[in-house]
Amino acid sequence: MRRIPTHRAKDNLAGTLGRTLAIVCLAGALLSAGCATTPKAPPPLTTEQRQLNLDSFDYVWKTVRERYWDPDLGGLDWPAVRDELRPRVEQATTMPEARGIMNDMVSRLGVSHFAIIPAALYEDIEQPAGAGARDADAGIDVRVIDGRALVTAIVEGSPADEAGVQLGWEIVRIGEEEIPPKLQAVAEEFEDKMYMELILARVVAGRLDGRVGDTVAVRFLDADEGAVDLELTLAEKRGRRAQFGHLPPTYTWIEADLIEGNIGYIAFNHFLDPIHLMPVYNEAMKSFMDADGIVIDIRGNGGGLGGMAMGMAGWLVPDKNRYLGTVYLRDNELKLIVNPRLMTYTGPVAVLVDGLSGSAAEFFSGGLKDLGRAHIVGSRTVGAALPSIIEKLPNGDGFQYVFANYISEGGEALEGAGVSPDIKVAPTRPALLAGRDLVLEAAINWIRTQN
Repeated sequence: MRRIPTHRAKDNLAGTLGRTLAIVCLAGALLSAGCATTPKAPPPLTTEQRQLNLDSFDYVWKTVRERYWDPDLGGLDWPAVRDELRPRVEQATTMPEARGIMNDMVSRLGVSHFAIIPAALYEDIEQPAGAGARDADAGIDVRVIDGRALVTAIVEGSPADEAGVQLGWEIVRIGEEEIPPKLQAVAEEFEDKMYMELILARVVAGRLDGRVGDTVAVRFLDADEGAVDLELTLAEKRGRRAQFGHLPPTYTWIEADLIEGNIGYIAFNHFLDPIHLMPVYNEAMKSFMDADGIVIDIRGNGGGLGGMAMGMAGWLVPDKNRYLGTVYLRDNELKLIVNPRLMTYTGPVAVLVDGLSGSAAEFFSGGLKDLGRAHIVGSRTVGAALPSIIEKLPNGDGFQYVFANYISEGGEALEGAGVSPDIKVAPTRPALLAGRDLVLEAAINWIRTQN
């Protein structure tokens, strides 16, 4: 369980669209790769590796041309992009250099869910937890608020919890790296670009990831602005280690309970691992049928399987032939139809979101908002709402690409815009230090007004 501000309880309750509708948000994984260890100089490429990189470049270019949902590619001169960048890949001397050029190519489309995923991330796939995989962290959730990296949640029993880290403390140094100037530099680089809030958070959280047994030195500023230096030994991440398609291994968790007397509360971090997540969600919804209201907390949820969002919404939407939105492919369209359960909850529902809620989390929150079945509380979501899949390239890297567009049930394009909350509220350092969760409080207060 996470130890977060007040109102969060401590006891857990005990058909997807498939691989073609895998909605994933990889910014966190990409940014955290290798952050906890000192990077080594990449080795020079062999002749064979150079050819594999060229083959990979050609595969990426052709796939975008043939499978991107917009045949005009937004007006981009795709052959000219190939003619410009392919010689640079041919001349690249290291994998990071070649990969960077391919990322440059797909970034010119100007949308989310395009990425070249380093092959090193896939090394974890064949390794069980605790056997050298990057499966550990300090148990700290971080948000950058007013330019300060603040602790917003702590996993109960984690290294941070056992070391006495408190909510609202600021992280100012990790290892030998000063965090505030790093955040300022990143904010300037990503100003007015998608993912900035997500990237800022991962710049910090990624440096607290690593392998089981790794140690990381962290300097915090406590409530009195005093420095607290701690050496944290990383432990296995919270939740269940899951593998889906060509997505690097992911840890998923879910928690559910009654809070504030008779308000149902559910939180989960990904729309993934449905075999284990959905039974907990379903049992929780059954137990909440007489609740005064339900809070579904998907703050920090980067997305996953769009089909899971449809299944979850079925507990809240009693009418048939309603849908969360429409997915537009190049030659077809698919409505994300909600199939009502035999019994559905008809009381007030609040969905909590923030700038790290993306992809399927946006399908879910935006769709329920448009259907009038949820009040959205928090801050605007990341705006990364395009269906994508991941394939393996000839050089061993992964290639995530968009194959469809998504329009919400209300006719809104969430890509680049996100879901706007009905009640806009964000955490503050004074509230965190006082043990308060302003977003959850606002949701609970709204539910009480409905009763």
